[in-house]
Amino acid sequence: MDSRFAAALLIGLLAVVQAQLWLGRGSVGEVAAMQQKLDEQKARNAIAQQANEQLAAEVRDLREGLEMVEEKARAELGMVKPNEIYIQVAK
Repeated sequence: MDSRFAAALLIGLLAVVQAQLWLGRGSVGEVAAMQQKLDEQKARNAIAQQANEQLAAEVRDLREGLEMVEEKARAELGMVKPNEIYIQVAK
């Protein structure tokens, strides 16, 4: 009788452990879903990192030289230096 009780107890404990593994907190499905979310977040972080590096390079260029500032002012604001003639070509 004791060996049957011990076997039933061990089978019950095994069932509880298996249920926890497949259905409970930290289950296989939940870990897979979290891994997918992590991979997606890493991809978004990589894109954001590239954008940050590009902005940092532009800031560095703006701090180091006035050529970039002048180029942006000419392109975006229509800057003209003194004694320059501005000619607009219509297409």
